[in-house]
Amino acid sequence: MRERLDCAILAPGREDWAAALRGPHLGGRLVLHTPLRPYGAAADALADPAMARGRYDAGLLYVDESSIREWRTALAALAGRPPAALLVYAVGLRAPAVRDLMALGVADFVRPPFCPDELRARLDHALNRLAPACISEHVPAYGAGRPAPGCGPLPPRPRALRAGSPEPPVTESEIAFCDTILDRSGGELEAYAVAVAMQRATSRESFRAAKCQVVARFERAYIRAALGRHAGNITLAARMAQKHRRAFWALMRKHDIDPAPYRRAPAPD
Repeated sequence: MRERLDCAILAPGREDWAAALRGPHLGGRLVLHTPLRPYGAAADALADPAMARGRYDAGLLYVDESSIREWRTALAALAGRPPAALLVYAVGLRAPAVRDLMALGVADFVRPPFCPDELRARLDHALNRLAPACISEHVPAYGAGRPAPGCGPLPPRPRALRAGSPEPPVTESEIAFCDTILDRSGGELEAYAVAVAMQRATSRESFRAAKCQVVARFERAYIRAALGRHAGNITLAARMAQKHRRAFWALMRKHDIDPAPYRRAPAPD
């Protein structure tokens, strides 16, 4: 169970309700966040860059009879790939309407009145249910033949290593995952970290050494992806990573990453 859960409130047109809930609950074990600027529509809420970057563990959607059609359209446009685990705050919705939303990728729902204990419990259940689906067999395990929300093509779960065995080589699926690390949700990154940690834990390495290896692999993948997205422009890559340019450059030197090959590639649209 996670010590703290960060949940974004996605409630276009219900800013007063969201503001009343904003802040820590349950002694800081559940923190609800609202956007700096109000969302104009449901699609804007789901497209929030903070959601795509995995800033939040989950999102809480305020859905009532007047907004359910808009939420259905926005969720359908994601084609079963929501940016994070999504829960619905179902206000006056009948059971068929809730089932429709869950069929479009929503993980769970709660009903009024707002109860932080219930929301925390359902968030924990949803995240624990989705993460193993990403790690284990990678078969459709959510809804009608769809993969779990937030779960993309992760590397297969590694087999246990015998003590003293060398580290397995990087697979093509892992390379593909690292190349798209900037587009991954928080749930996908967590699942990947768990898979790698399980792999390292079966060796003779200490916790500190295994942790350093996992962090180093993430840093290398993130820096390369950021440079690739910005055609080798270190300033823009550092700004996207929300790091000082010197700190970003220090990480490049630490991992011996040369920006020149990325500058030769054409910049993305």
